[in-house]
Amino acid sequence: MEKYHQILAIIDPTTEDQKALKRAIELAKQTKASITAFLSIYDFSYEMTTMLSSDEREAMRQSLINDRLQWLNELIKTIPHEDTPIEIKVIWHNRPFEPIIEEVINNGFDIVIKGTHQHDKLKSVIFTPTDWHILRKCPCPVLLVKEHLWPMNGNIVAALNVGSDETEHQSLNFKITEEAINLSKLVKANVHLVNSFPGTPVNIAIEIPEFNASEYNESMLNHHIDAMNEHANKFGISKEHTHVEEGLPEDIIVRLADELDAELVILGTIGRTGISAALIGNTAEHLIDNLNCDVLALKPDGYISPLAK
Repeated sequence: MEKYHQILAIIDPTTEDQKALKRAIELAKQTKASITAFLSIYDFSYEMTTMLSSDEREAMRQSLINDRLQWLNELIKTIPHEDTPIEIKVIWHNRPFEPIIEEVINNGFDIVIKGTHQHDKLKSVIFTPTDWHILRKCPCPVLLVKEHLWPMNGNIVAALNVGSDETEHQSLNFKITEEAINLSKLVKANVHLVNSFPGTPVNIAIEIPEFNASEYNESMLNHHIDAMNEHANKFGISKEHTHVEEGLPEDIIVRLADELDAELVILGTIGRTGISAALIGNTAEHLIDNLNCDVLALKPDGYISPLAK
């Protein structure tokens, strides 16, 4: 986390409680980072005013931008940030995720921090299309902020896939673990490594009567435990802080995060788009939807955003 020198905090225009900006300030105090408070706005009615000339429409847009700049300036004055420098940027765009990602690409931001929306009646978090676009296409780490506090001596969960031999997954496991350790030193937290693995495929158990499901599951469990222990040893993490269980990642990680009352879950997103995004997309969406804590999503090394020119 000490490598995060430039933080892009996404402002929510619908509320005075700027969770993302407050979390950005918390981190900046530890890392001496600078913050850009970023707001993307758009009002379709301004584009529909056909009786006005393009210059007049531009003047109206600029007036709205200036209004939001003033609002944001006043808002930041109410949030204690001591010596942390905060720059303000308001952009007019009809697809909010695009200027956010372009800002990262063009200005080399190290992390994007964005707040999530709470559904008042259902008491659950609602993710917008903007959230998912940023998670999948932003080249730098993305921190989604929920309501959970970051207490001293809390717990950070690193969600891994240690059973895979794929280089991309192994590289991501290292990146996730290193990130968890670095962040734990800053916020004085404990690191827990979590890995899930699938059980016996139902169709195999049905179609091949002589197939020994319990033996298969035990073999899979031992394989993942050995892989986890090997990985944990490289980082000096004790066995007591490693967790390997059979089941879907969106079930296992959510349950363990709840049991540990984790303040943060760190996971990897491959960042594919289109049809090939379905698997990682569904897993990430189900997982993040159900977590009651902040989520830090990392991309593999060498990832290039589809928005990069």
